[in-house]
Amino acid sequence: MTHTPKTLTPHGFWKPDHHLPRTGEKAFGEALRNLSQPFYVVDVNGQTGVAQGGMASLGTHAQPASNSYRLLGWSPSLALASLGDPGFTSDHGLNFAYVCGAMANGITSTAMVEAAGRAGMIGFFGAGGLPIQQIESAIDALQKNLANIPFGFNLIHSPNDMDLEQKTVDLYLAKGIRLVSASAYLDLTMPVVQYRIHGIHRNHQGKIVCPNRIIAKVSREEVARKFFSPPAEKILQRLKDQGKITNEQAEMARQVPMAQDLTAEADSGGHTDNRPALCLFPTMKALRDEMARQHDYGIPLRVGLAGGIATPESAAAAFAMGAAYILTGSVNQSCVEADTSPLVKQMLAEARQADVVMAPAADMFEMGVKVQVLKRGTMFSMRGSKLYDLYRTHDRFEDVPEGQRKLVEESFLKNTFEKEWENTRAYFSRRDPVQVARAQKDPKHKMALVFRSYLGQASLWAKSGTPDRAIDYQIWCGPAMGAFNEWVKGSVLEPPQNRKTVTVALNLLYGAAVITRLNGLKNQGIDLSVAPGMVSPITDSQIASVCQWDFNGVDGKVF
Repeated sequence: MTHTPKTLTPHGFWKPDHHLPRTGEKAFGEALRNLSQPFYVVDVNGQTGVAQGGMASLGTHAQPASNSYRLLGWSPSLALASLGDPGFTSDHGLNFAYVCGAMANGITSTAMVEAAGRAGMIGFFGAGGLPIQQIESAIDALQKNLANIPFGFNLIHSPNDMDLEQKTVDLYLAKGIRLVSASAYLDLTMPVVQYRIHGIHRNHQGKIVCPNRIIAKVSREEVARKFFSPPAEKILQRLKDQGKITNEQAEMARQVPMAQDLTAEADSGGHTDNRPALCLFPTMKALRDEMARQHDYGIPLRVGLAGGIATPESAAAAFAMGAAYILTGSVNQSCVEADTSPLVKQMLAEARQADVVMAPAADMFEMGVKVQVLKRGTMFSMRGSKLYDLYRTHDRFEDVPEGQRKLVEESFLKNTFEKEWENTRAYFSRRDPVQVARAQKDPKHKMALVFRSYLGQASLWAKSGTPDRAIDYQIWCGPAMGAFNEWVKGSVLEPPQNRKTVTVALNLLYGAAVITRLNGLKNQGIDLSVAPGMVSPITDSQIASVCQWDFNGVDGKVF
Protein backbone atom coordinates (compact mmCIF):
# COMPACT_ATOMS: atom_id res chain seq x y z
CA MET A 1 0.00 0.00 0.00
CA THR A 2 1.25 3.45 -0.91
CA HIS A 3 -0.91 5.21 1.68
CA THR A 4 -1.63 4.47 5.32
CA PRO A 5 -5.12 4.84 6.84
CA LYS A 6 -4.07 8.04 8.64
CA THR A 7 -3.50 9.82 5.31
CA LEU A 8 -6.90 8.88 3.87
CA THR A 9 -10.20 10.66 4.46
CA PRO A 10 -12.90 8.09 5.32
CA HIS A 11 -16.01 7.80 3.15
CA GLY A 12 -18.12 6.44 5.98
CA PHE A 13 -18.14 3.25 8.02
CA TRP A 14 -18.35 -0.47 7.41
CA LYS A 15 -19.87 -3.02 9.78
CA PRO A 16 -19.11 -6.75 9.37
CA ASP A 17 -21.65 -9.54 9.28
CA HIS A 18 -20.02 -12.97 9.56
CA HIS A 19 -16.46 -12.16 8.48
CA LEU A 20 -14.01 -9.64 9.87
CA PRO A 21 -11.75 -7.66 7.54
CA ARG A 22 -8.38 -9.11 6.57
CA THR A 23 -5.00 -7.55 5.88
CA GLY A 24 -2.13 -8.50 3.60
CA GLU A 25 -1.44 -8.84 -0.10
CA LYS A 26 -3.15 -12.22 -0.44
CA ALA A 27 -6.36 -10.93 1.12
CA PHE A 28 -6.49 -7.93 -1.20
CA GLY A 29 -5.80 -10.09 -4.25
CA GLU A 30 -8.55 -12.58 -3.43
CA ALA A 31 -11.06 -9.82 -2.76
CA LEU A 32 -10.24 -7.98 -6.00
CA ARG A 33 -10.71 -11.17 -8.03
CA ASN A 34 -14.09 -11.87 -6.46
CA LEU A 35 -16.05 -9.62 -8.80
CA SER A 36 -19.43 -10.77 -7.50
CA GLN A 37 -19.02 -8.94 -4.19
CA PRO A 38 -18.43 -5.28 -3.35
CA PHE A 39 -14.91 -4.53 -2.18
CA TYR A 40 -14.34 -2.39 0.95
CA VAL A 41 -11.05 -0.93 2.14
CA VAL A 42 -11.14 -0.27 5.88
CA ASP A 43 -8.91 0.92 8.72
CA VAL A 44 -7.94 -2.04 10.92
CA ASN A 45 -6.13 -0.60 13.91
CA GLY A 46 -3.91 1.58 11.78
CA GLN A 47 -3.46 -0.99 9.02
CA THR A 48 -5.22 -1.09 5.67
CA GLY A 49 -7.63 -3.99 5.53
CA VAL A 50 -10.06 -5.42 3.02
CA ALA A 51 -13.60 -6.67 3.55
CA GLN A 52 -16.47 -8.13 1.53
CA GLY A 53 -20.02 -8.58 2.69
CA GLY A 54 -21.30 -6.71 5.69
CA MET A 55 -22.94 -3.30 5.45
CA ALA A 56 -21.44 0.05 4.48
CA SER A 57 -22.73 3.46 5.53
CA LEU A 58 -21.52 6.12 3.12
CA GLY A 59 -21.17 9.82 3.75
CA THR A 60 -18.91 12.04 5.83
CA HIS A 61 -21.71 12.51 8.36
CA ALA A 62 -22.43 8.80 8.76
CA GLN A 63 -22.55 7.73 12.39
CA PRO A 64 -20.35 4.79 13.37
CA ALA A 65 -22.17 1.75 14.70
CA SER A 66 -20.70 -0.53 17.34
CA ASN A 67 -17.97 -2.81 16.02
CA SER A 68 -17.69 -0.74 12.83
CA TYR A 69 -14.56 0.25 10.88
CA ARG A 70 -13.64 3.46 9.09
CA LEU A 71 -14.40 3.02 5.36
CA LEU A 72 -11.44 4.31 3.32
CA GLY A 73 -12.60 3.27 -0.13
CA TRP A 74 -14.88 0.90 -1.95
CA SER A 75 -15.65 -0.70 -5.31
CA PRO A 76 -19.02 -2.17 -6.30
CA SER A 77 -19.42 -5.64 -7.73
CA LEU A 78 -18.63 -5.70 -11.43
CA ALA A 79 -20.18 -8.23 -13.81
CA LEU A 80 -18.28 -8.96 -17.01
CA ALA A 81 -21.57 -8.55 -18.80
CA SER A 82 -21.71 -4.93 -17.65
CA LEU A 83 -18.56 -3.95 -19.56
CA GLY A 84 -19.39 -1.97 -22.70
CA ASP A 85 -22.72 -0.65 -23.91
CA PRO A 86 -25.76 -2.59 -22.64
CA GLY A 87 -27.67 -1.42 -25.70
CA PHE A 88 -25.17 -3.16 -27.96
CA THR A 89 -25.40 -6.48 -26.14
CA SER A 90 -29.18 -6.25 -25.89
CA ASP A 91 -29.74 -5.34 -29.55
CA HIS A 92 -27.52 -8.17 -30.76
CA GLY A 93 -28.63 -10.75 -28.21
CA LEU A 94 -25.24 -11.12 -26.50
CA ASN A 95 -23.95 -11.69 -23.00
CA PHE A 96 -20.73 -9.75 -23.56
CA ALA A 97 -19.66 -6.70 -25.55
CA TYR A 98 -16.99 -8.76 -27.29
CA VAL A 99 -16.54 -9.34 -31.03
CA CYS A 100 -14.27 -11.82 -32.79
CA GLY A 101 -13.34 -9.93 -35.93
CA ALA A 102 -13.39 -11.43 -39.41
CA MET A 103 -9.98 -12.61 -40.64
CA ALA A 104 -10.04 -13.26 -44.39
CA ASN A 105 -9.69 -16.60 -46.18
CA GLY A 106 -11.87 -18.20 -43.53
CA ILE A 107 -9.17 -17.87 -40.85
CA THR A 108 -12.00 -16.74 -38.59
CA SER A 109 -13.54 -20.14 -39.13
CA THR A 110 -16.98 -21.58 -38.55
CA ALA A 111 -15.53 -23.28 -35.45
CA MET A 112 -14.36 -19.93 -34.06
CA VAL A 113 -17.67 -18.22 -34.85
CA GLU A 114 -19.57 -21.07 -33.24
CA ALA A 115 -17.41 -21.03 -30.09
CA ALA A 116 -17.87 -17.28 -29.72
CA GLY A 117 -21.61 -17.49 -30.29
CA ARG A 118 -22.16 -20.25 -27.75
CA ALA A 119 -20.26 -18.20 -25.17
CA GLY A 120 -22.53 -15.18 -25.59
CA MET A 121 -20.13 -13.24 -27.80
CA ILE A 122 -20.32 -12.70 -31.54
CA GLY A 123 -17.99 -13.83 -34.29
CA PHE A 124 -17.84 -12.88 -37.96
CA PHE A 125 -16.86 -15.55 -40.45
CA GLY A 126 -13.86 -14.44 -42.54
CA ALA A 127 -15.48 -14.52 -45.97
CA GLY A 128 -12.99 -12.12 -47.58
CA GLY A 129 -10.99 -13.74 -50.38
CA LEU A 130 -13.13 -16.88 -50.52
CA PRO A 131 -15.14 -18.09 -53.54
CA ILE A 132 -18.92 -17.94 -53.28
CA GLN A 133 -19.23 -21.70 -52.91
CA GLN A 134 -17.09 -21.75 -49.75
CA ILE A 135 -19.00 -18.84 -48.24
CA GLU A 136 -22.28 -20.62 -48.92
CA SER A 137 -21.00 -23.79 -47.24
CA ALA A 138 -20.01 -21.77 -44.17
CA ILE A 139 -23.46 -20.16 -44.05
CA ASP A 140 -25.17 -23.55 -44.22
CA ALA A 141 -22.96 -24.95 -41.45
CA LEU A 142 -23.47 -22.03 -39.06
CA GLN A 143 -27.20 -21.76 -39.67
CA LYS A 144 -27.51 -25.46 -38.90
CA ASN A 145 -25.26 -25.49 -35.83
CA LEU A 146 -26.15 -22.16 -34.22
CA ALA A 147 -29.79 -21.77 -35.23
CA ASN A 148 -30.91 -18.65 -33.30
CA ILE A 149 -27.53 -17.93 -31.65
CA PRO A 150 -26.16 -14.66 -33.11
CA PHE A 151 -23.35 -14.70 -35.67
CA GLY A 152 -22.27 -12.65 -38.67
CA PHE A 153 -20.33 -12.69 -41.94
CA ASN A 154 -17.71 -10.40 -43.38
CA LEU A 155 -18.45 -8.16 -46.37
CA ILE A 156 -15.15 -6.82 -47.68
CA HIS A 157 -14.84 -4.03 -50.22
CA SER A 158 -13.59 -5.42 -53.56
CA PRO A 159 -12.70 -2.45 -55.79
CA ASN A 160 -11.00 -4.74 -58.33
CA ASP A 161 -13.83 -7.25 -58.34
CA MET A 162 -17.14 -5.51 -57.81
CA ASP A 163 -18.93 -8.48 -59.33
CA LEU A 164 -17.71 -10.64 -56.42
CA GLU A 165 -18.92 -8.06 -53.90
CA GLN A 166 -22.34 -8.06 -55.58
CA LYS A 167 -22.50 -11.86 -55.68
CA THR A 168 -21.60 -11.99 -52.00
CA VAL A 169 -24.43 -9.60 -51.14
CA ASP A 170 -26.84 -11.57 -53.33
CA LEU A 171 -25.87 -14.73 -51.45
CA TYR A 172 -26.33 -13.08 -48.05
CA LEU A 173 -29.77 -11.82 -49.05
CA ALA A 174 -30.80 -15.19 -50.42
CA LYS A 175 -29.59 -17.02 -47.32
CA GLY A 176 -31.04 -14.56 -44.81
CA ILE A 177 -27.77 -13.35 -43.30
CA ARG A 178 -28.90 -10.44 -41.14
CA LEU A 179 -25.57 -9.11 -39.83
CA VAL A 180 -22.34 -8.29 -41.65
CA SER A 181 -19.05 -6.71 -40.76
CA ALA A 182 -18.25 -4.23 -43.55
CA SER A 183 -14.49 -3.75 -43.84
CA ALA A 184 -11.84 -2.12 -46.06
CA TYR A 185 -14.36 0.31 -47.57
CA LEU A 186 -13.00 3.52 -49.05
CA ASP A 187 -16.49 4.65 -50.07
CA LEU A 188 -19.98 3.21 -50.03
CA THR A 189 -20.85 0.91 -52.92
CA MET A 190 -24.16 -0.13 -54.37
CA PRO A 191 -23.91 -3.73 -53.04
CA VAL A 192 -23.37 -2.64 -49.41
CA VAL A 193 -26.22 -0.12 -49.64
CA GLN A 194 -28.47 -2.73 -51.22
CA TYR A 195 -27.69 -5.12 -48.38
CA ARG A 196 -28.50 -2.58 -45.71
CA ILE A 197 -31.88 -1.45 -47.01
CA HIS A 198 -33.11 -4.74 -48.46
CA GLY A 199 -36.48 -5.47 -46.91
CA ILE A 200 -36.78 -2.10 -45.18
CA HIS A 201 -40.38 -1.52 -44.03
CA ARG A 202 -42.59 -0.02 -41.35
CA ASN A 203 -43.98 -2.16 -38.57
CA HIS A 204 -47.52 -1.97 -37.14
CA GLN A 205 -46.53 1.02 -35.03
CA GLY A 206 -45.20 2.85 -38.09
CA LYS A 207 -41.58 2.49 -37.01
CA ILE A 208 -38.97 1.94 -39.73
CA VAL A 209 -37.43 -1.53 -39.54
CA CYS A 210 -34.17 -2.51 -41.28
CA PRO A 211 -33.87 -6.32 -41.10
CA ASN A 212 -30.21 -6.21 -42.19
CA ARG A 213 -27.61 -4.65 -39.92
CA ILE A 214 -24.04 -3.57 -40.58
CA ILE A 215 -21.18 -3.19 -38.14
CA ALA A 216 -18.76 -1.03 -40.10
CA LYS A 217 -15.01 -1.29 -39.42
CA VAL A 218 -13.22 1.92 -40.40
CA SER A 219 -10.16 3.96 -39.53
CA ARG A 220 -10.88 7.15 -41.48
CA GLU A 221 -13.22 9.88 -40.35
CA GLU A 222 -14.57 10.54 -43.86
CA VAL A 223 -15.53 6.87 -44.30
CA ALA A 224 -17.09 6.74 -40.82
CA ARG A 225 -19.19 9.78 -41.72
CA LYS A 226 -20.64 7.91 -44.70
CA PHE A 227 -21.58 4.88 -42.59
CA PHE A 228 -23.21 7.05 -39.91
CA SER A 229 -25.21 8.83 -42.66
CA PRO A 230 -28.20 7.60 -44.68
CA PRO A 231 -27.35 5.99 -48.04
CA ALA A 232 -26.15 8.33 -50.78
CA GLU A 233 -28.94 9.64 -52.99
CA LYS A 234 -27.21 8.61 -56.23
CA ILE A 235 -27.04 4.98 -55.06
CA LEU A 236 -30.68 4.98 -53.99
CA GLN A 237 -31.62 6.27 -57.42
CA ARG A 238 -29.65 3.51 -59.14
CA LEU A 239 -31.30 0.88 -56.95
CA LYS A 240 -34.70 2.31 -57.83
CA ASP A 241 -33.84 2.33 -61.54
CA GLN A 242 -32.88 -1.33 -61.32
CA GLY A 243 -36.10 -2.20 -59.53
CA LYS A 244 -34.35 -3.37 -56.38
CA ILE A 245 -36.18 -0.91 -54.11
CA THR A 246 -39.40 1.04 -54.32
CA ASN A 247 -39.92 4.79 -53.98
CA GLU A 248 -41.36 4.19 -50.52
CA GLN A 249 -38.31 2.14 -49.46
CA ALA A 250 -35.98 4.83 -50.77
CA GLU A 251 -37.80 7.40 -48.65
CA MET A 252 -37.46 5.22 -45.55
CA ALA A 253 -33.77 4.64 -46.34
CA ARG A 254 -33.16 8.39 -46.14
CA GLN A 255 -34.09 8.24 -42.45
CA VAL A 256 -31.73 5.49 -41.24
CA PRO A 257 -27.94 5.27 -40.89
CA MET A 258 -25.98 2.82 -42.99
CA ALA A 259 -24.56 1.48 -39.73
CA GLN A 260 -25.74 1.96 -36.17
CA ASP A 261 -22.55 0.34 -34.86
CA LEU A 262 -19.10 1.36 -36.03
CA THR A 263 -15.75 -0.12 -35.05
CA ALA A 264 -12.91 2.37 -34.84
CA GLU A 265 -10.03 0.33 -36.24
CA ALA A 266 -6.70 1.46 -34.82
CA ASP A 267 -3.30 -0.15 -35.45
CA SER A 268 -4.39 -3.62 -36.51
CA GLY A 269 -3.40 -6.56 -38.67
CA GLY A 270 -4.37 -6.62 -42.36
CA HIS A 271 -5.92 -3.47 -43.86
CA THR A 272 -5.04 -0.64 -41.50
CA ASP A 273 -3.98 2.99 -41.43
CA ASN A 274 -1.92 2.39 -38.26
CA ARG A 275 -3.98 4.95 -36.35
CA PRO A 276 -3.26 5.29 -32.62
CA ALA A 277 -6.31 4.24 -30.62
CA LEU A 278 -5.96 7.10 -28.14
CA CYS A 279 -6.44 9.60 -30.97
CA LEU A 280 -8.77 7.67 -33.26
CA PHE A 281 -11.43 6.64 -30.75
CA PRO A 282 -12.21 10.12 -29.34
CA THR A 283 -12.44 11.41 -32.91
CA MET A 284 -14.95 8.72 -33.84
CA LYS A 285 -16.96 9.40 -30.67
CA ALA A 286 -17.12 13.10 -31.51
CA LEU A 287 -18.25 12.24 -35.04
CA ARG A 288 -20.89 9.91 -33.62
CA ASP A 289 -22.30 12.71 -31.50
CA GLU A 290 -22.25 15.14 -34.41
CA MET A 291 -24.07 12.73 -36.73
CA ALA A 292 -26.62 11.85 -34.03
CA ARG A 293 -27.47 15.53 -33.59
CA GLN A 294 -27.57 16.16 -37.33
CA HIS A 295 -29.85 13.28 -38.29
CA ASP A 296 -31.86 12.62 -35.11
CA TYR A 297 -32.42 8.98 -36.06
CA GLY A 298 -34.25 8.03 -32.90
CA ILE A 299 -31.76 5.22 -32.26
CA PRO A 300 -28.36 5.55 -30.56
CA LEU A 301 -25.19 5.42 -32.65
CA ARG A 302 -22.40 3.39 -31.07
CA VAL A 303 -18.62 3.11 -31.46
CA GLY A 304 -16.51 0.10 -30.55
CA LEU A 305 -12.74 -0.23 -30.67
CA ALA A 306 -10.36 -2.61 -32.46
CA GLY A 307 -6.63 -2.65 -33.05
CA GLY A 308 -4.26 -3.31 -30.17
CA ILE A 309 -6.81 -5.09 -27.95
CA ALA A 310 -4.62 -7.88 -26.62
CA THR A 311 -4.20 -7.48 -22.86
CA PRO A 312 -6.47 -6.74 -19.88
CA GLU A 313 -4.95 -3.25 -19.74
CA SER A 314 -5.85 -2.44 -23.36
CA ALA A 315 -9.34 -3.90 -22.94
CA ALA A 316 -9.88 -1.90 -19.74
CA ALA A 317 -8.62 1.25 -21.48
CA ALA A 318 -11.05 0.73 -24.35
CA PHE A 319 -14.02 0.41 -22.01
CA ALA A 320 -12.78 3.34 -19.90
CA MET A 321 -12.78 5.54 -23.02
CA GLY A 322 -16.39 4.56 -23.63
CA ALA A 323 -16.12 1.78 -26.20
CA ALA A 324 -19.49 0.13 -26.78
CA TYR A 325 -17.62 -3.13 -27.41
CA ILE A 326 -14.15 -4.41 -28.16
CA LEU A 327 -13.09 -6.36 -31.23
CA THR A 328 -10.10 -8.70 -31.41
CA GLY A 329 -8.35 -10.00 -34.51
CA SER A 330 -4.63 -10.78 -34.46
CA VAL A 331 -4.78 -12.66 -31.15
CA ASN A 332 -7.55 -14.91 -32.41
CA GLN A 333 -5.41 -16.01 -35.34
CA SER A 334 -3.16 -17.96 -32.98
CA CYS A 335 -6.12 -19.71 -31.33
CA VAL A 336 -7.02 -23.36 -31.71
CA GLU A 337 -10.15 -22.65 -33.78
CA ALA A 338 -8.40 -20.41 -36.33
CA ASP A 339 -8.29 -22.04 -39.76
CA THR A 340 -4.60 -21.59 -40.41
CA SER A 341 -1.57 -23.86 -40.23
CA PRO A 342 0.14 -24.96 -37.00
CA LEU A 343 3.37 -23.38 -38.26
CA VAL A 344 1.69 -19.98 -38.61
CA LYS A 345 0.23 -20.27 -35.11
CA GLN A 346 3.68 -21.04 -33.74
CA MET A 347 5.19 -18.09 -35.64
CA LEU A 348 2.52 -15.81 -34.22
CA ALA A 349 3.10 -17.15 -30.71
CA GLU A 350 6.77 -16.12 -30.99
CA ALA A 351 6.08 -12.61 -32.33
CA ARG A 352 7.00 -9.43 -30.52
CA GLN A 353 5.53 -5.97 -31.00
CA ALA A 354 8.27 -4.85 -33.39
CA ASP A 355 7.92 -7.96 -35.57
CA VAL A 356 5.31 -6.43 -37.88
CA VAL A 357 5.60 -4.37 -41.04
CA MET A 358 3.45 -2.91 -43.82
CA ALA A 359 3.30 -4.68 -47.20
CA PRO A 360 1.30 -4.28 -50.45
CA ALA A 361 -2.28 -5.59 -50.36
CA ALA A 362 -3.22 -8.13 -53.00
CA ASP A 363 -6.79 -6.87 -53.41
CA MET A 364 -5.80 -3.19 -53.82
CA PHE A 365 -2.30 -3.60 -55.25
CA GLU A 366 -2.54 -1.02 -58.04
CA MET A 367 -3.87 1.58 -55.61
CA GLY A 368 -0.82 1.25 -53.38
CA VAL A 369 -2.90 0.15 -50.40
CA LYS A 370 -0.96 -1.79 -47.76
CA VAL A 371 -1.69 -4.35 -45.08
CA GLN A 372 0.14 -5.04 -41.82
CA VAL A 373 1.82 -8.44 -41.68
CA LEU A 374 4.25 -10.48 -39.63
CA LYS A 375 7.88 -9.68 -40.46
CA ARG A 376 9.68 -12.23 -38.33
CA GLY A 377 10.38 -15.52 -40.12
CA THR A 378 9.15 -14.46 -43.56
CA MET A 379 10.39 -12.31 -46.44
CA PHE A 380 6.92 -11.57 -47.79
CA SER A 381 6.92 -7.88 -46.91
CA MET A 382 10.24 -7.22 -48.67
CA ARG A 383 9.29 -9.24 -51.72
CA GLY A 384 5.84 -7.68 -51.95
CA SER A 385 7.34 -4.19 -51.71
CA LYS A 386 9.83 -5.08 -54.44
CA LEU A 387 7.03 -6.17 -56.76
CA TYR A 388 5.12 -2.96 -56.15
CA ASP A 389 8.20 -0.86 -56.89
CA LEU A 390 8.71 -2.73 -60.18
CA TYR A 391 5.05 -2.26 -61.08
CA ARG A 392 5.19 1.43 -60.24
CA THR A 393 8.32 2.15 -62.29
CA HIS A 394 7.77 -0.05 -65.37
CA ASP A 395 4.97 -0.36 -67.93
CA ARG A 396 5.61 -4.00 -68.77
CA PHE A 397 7.54 -6.87 -67.26
CA GLU A 398 9.83 -6.99 -70.29
CA ASP A 399 11.06 -3.48 -69.40
CA VAL A 400 12.32 -4.63 -66.01
CA PRO A 401 16.15 -4.99 -65.95
CA GLU A 402 17.28 -8.54 -66.58
CA GLY A 403 18.73 -9.07 -63.12
CA GLN A 404 15.48 -7.99 -61.47
CA ARG A 405 13.41 -10.15 -63.81
CA LYS A 406 15.56 -13.16 -62.93
CA LEU A 407 15.13 -12.47 -59.20
CA VAL A 408 11.34 -12.28 -59.52
CA GLU A 409 11.06 -15.42 -61.63
CA GLU A 410 13.51 -17.62 -59.74
CA SER A 411 12.96 -16.51 -56.14
CA PHE A 412 9.46 -15.04 -56.00
CA LEU A 413 7.36 -16.77 -58.65
CA LYS A 414 9.52 -19.90 -58.95
CA ASN A 415 8.36 -19.90 -62.55
CA THR A 416 8.84 -17.91 -65.72
CA PHE A 417 6.70 -14.81 -65.96
CA GLU A 418 4.85 -16.16 -69.01
CA LYS A 419 4.08 -19.51 -67.38
CA GLU A 420 2.88 -17.72 -64.29
CA TRP A 421 0.71 -15.53 -66.50
CA GLU A 422 -0.91 -18.66 -67.93
CA ASN A 423 -1.79 -19.79 -64.41
CA THR A 424 -3.05 -16.32 -63.53
CA ARG A 425 -5.09 -16.08 -66.71
CA ALA A 426 -6.73 -19.43 -66.01
CA TYR A 427 -7.70 -18.21 -62.52
CA PHE A 428 -9.16 -14.90 -63.69
CA SER A 429 -10.92 -16.55 -66.64
CA ARG A 430 -13.02 -18.34 -64.05
CA ARG A 431 -13.20 -15.56 -61.46
CA ASP A 432 -13.30 -12.32 -63.46
CA PRO A 433 -12.82 -12.62 -67.27
CA VAL A 434 -12.89 -8.83 -67.66
CA GLN A 435 -9.47 -8.69 -66.04
CA VAL A 436 -8.03 -11.06 -68.65
CA ALA A 437 -9.39 -9.04 -71.56
CA ARG A 438 -7.93 -5.88 -70.06
CA ALA A 439 -4.53 -7.51 -69.46
CA GLN A 440 -4.29 -8.68 -73.06
CA LYS A 441 -4.53 -5.04 -74.14
CA ASP A 442 -2.50 -3.52 -71.29
CA PRO A 443 0.86 -5.15 -70.40
CA LYS A 444 1.10 -3.12 -67.19
CA HIS A 445 -2.19 -4.59 -65.99
CA LYS A 446 -0.91 -8.02 -67.00
CA MET A 447 2.12 -7.46 -64.76
CA ALA A 448 -0.14 -6.30 -61.94
CA LEU A 449 -2.28 -9.46 -62.13
CA VAL A 450 0.76 -11.73 -61.99
CA PHE A 451 2.19 -9.83 -59.03
CA ARG A 452 -1.21 -9.86 -57.32
CA SER A 453 -1.30 -13.61 -57.86
CA TYR A 454 1.91 -14.00 -55.85
CA LEU A 455 0.57 -11.77 -53.07
CA GLY A 456 -2.74 -13.63 -52.94
CA GLN A 457 -1.16 -17.07 -52.94
CA ALA A 458 1.22 -16.04 -50.16
CA SER A 459 -1.68 -15.91 -47.70
CA LEU A 460 -2.94 -19.29 -48.89
CA TRP A 461 0.52 -20.85 -48.53
CA ALA A 462 0.52 -19.63 -44.94
CA LYS A 463 -2.95 -20.94 -44.25
CA SER A 464 -2.20 -24.39 -45.65
CA GLY A 465 1.34 -24.51 -44.26
CA THR A 466 2.99 -25.17 -47.63
CA PRO A 467 6.50 -26.24 -46.49
CA ASP A 468 8.57 -24.97 -49.41
CA ARG A 469 6.91 -21.55 -49.32
CA ALA A 470 7.41 -20.68 -45.63
CA ILE A 471 9.70 -17.79 -46.53
CA ASP A 472 6.83 -16.27 -48.56
CA TYR A 473 4.07 -16.58 -45.95
CA GLN A 474 1.76 -13.59 -45.73
CA ILE A 475 0.49 -13.53 -42.15
CA TRP A 476 -1.78 -10.62 -41.24
CA CYS A 477 -0.73 -9.36 -37.84
CA GLY A 478 -0.67 -6.19 -35.74
CA PRO A 479 1.54 -5.25 -32.77
CA ALA A 480 -1.22 -6.55 -30.48
CA MET A 481 0.14 -10.04 -31.10
CA GLY A 482 3.42 -9.15 -29.41
CA ALA A 483 1.65 -7.54 -26.46
CA PHE A 484 -0.52 -10.64 -26.07
CA ASN A 485 2.51 -12.96 -26.12
CA GLU A 486 4.23 -10.89 -23.43
CA TRP A 487 1.11 -11.00 -21.26
CA VAL A 488 0.67 -14.79 -21.50
CA LYS A 489 4.37 -15.61 -21.11
CA GLY A 490 4.80 -18.38 -18.55
CA SER A 491 1.03 -18.97 -18.30
CA VAL A 492 -1.32 -21.65 -19.54
CA LEU A 493 -1.97 -19.56 -22.66
CA GLU A 494 1.65 -19.40 -23.80
CA PRO A 495 1.49 -22.59 -25.94
CA PRO A 496 -0.72 -22.00 -29.02
CA GLN A 497 -2.42 -25.37 -28.51
CA ASN A 498 -3.96 -24.00 -25.29
CA ARG A 499 -5.30 -20.79 -26.82
CA LYS A 500 -9.02 -21.32 -27.13
CA THR A 501 -11.01 -18.37 -28.45
CA VAL A 502 -13.40 -18.19 -25.50
CA THR A 503 -10.66 -18.74 -22.91
CA VAL A 504 -8.69 -15.83 -24.38
CA ALA A 505 -11.79 -13.63 -24.51
CA LEU A 506 -12.90 -14.31 -20.95
CA ASN A 507 -9.39 -13.73 -19.64
CA LEU A 508 -9.30 -10.35 -21.39
CA LEU A 509 -12.70 -9.37 -20.00
CA TYR A 510 -11.97 -10.70 -16.53
CA GLY A 511 -8.62 -8.94 -16.37
CA ALA A 512 -10.21 -5.73 -17.63
CA ALA A 513 -12.79 -5.91 -14.83
CA VAL A 514 -10.10 -6.39 -12.16
CA ILE A 515 -8.10 -3.45 -13.54
CA THR A 516 -11.23 -1.33 -13.62
CA ARG A 517 -11.73 -1.99 -9.91
CA LEU A 518 -8.09 -1.22 -9.17
CA ASN A 519 -8.32 2.07 -11.02
CA GLY A 520 -11.52 2.98 -9.21
CA LEU A 521 -9.80 2.48 -5.87
CA LYS A 522 -6.74 4.40 -7.06
CA ASN A 523 -8.98 7.36 -7.89
CA GLN A 524 -10.02 7.31 -4.23
CA GLY A 525 -6.41 7.60 -3.15
CA ILE A 526 -5.89 3.88 -2.58
CA ASP A 527 -2.97 2.60 -4.64
CA LEU A 528 -2.76 -1.14 -4.10
CA SER A 529 0.66 -2.69 -4.49
CA VAL A 530 -0.72 -6.08 -5.43
CA ALA A 531 1.16 -9.07 -6.80
CA PRO A 532 2.42 -8.73 -10.40
CA GLY A 533 0.32 -11.73 -11.50
CA MET A 534 -3.00 -10.15 -10.56
CA VAL A 535 -4.34 -10.29 -14.16
CA SER A 536 -2.25 -13.17 -15.46
CA PRO A 537 -4.23 -15.65 -17.60
CA ILE A 538 -6.07 -18.36 -15.74
CA THR A 539 -7.31 -21.78 -16.80
CA ASP A 540 -10.77 -22.83 -17.93
CA SER A 541 -11.42 -24.46 -14.57
CA GLN A 542 -10.38 -21.30 -12.71
CA ILE A 543 -12.59 -19.18 -14.96
CA ALA A 544 -15.44 -21.60 -14.32
CA SER A 545 -14.87 -21.21 -10.59
CA VAL A 546 -14.51 -17.45 -10.28
CA CYS A 547 -17.02 -16.63 -13.02
CA GLN A 548 -19.52 -19.45 -12.43
CA TRP A 549 -19.14 -20.46 -16.08
CA ASP A 550 -20.18 -23.78 -17.61
CA PHE A 551 -17.84 -24.58 -20.51
CA ASN A 552 -19.94 -27.58 -21.44
CA GLY A 553 -23.12 -25.57 -21.91
CA VAL A 554 -24.19 -22.57 -23.92
CA ASP A 555 -25.25 -20.37 -21.03
CA GLY A 556 -23.37 -19.01 -18.09
CA LYS A 557 -23.74 -16.54 -15.29
CA VAL A 558 -20.52 -14.58 -15.41
CA PHE A 559 -19.50 -12.04 -12.79
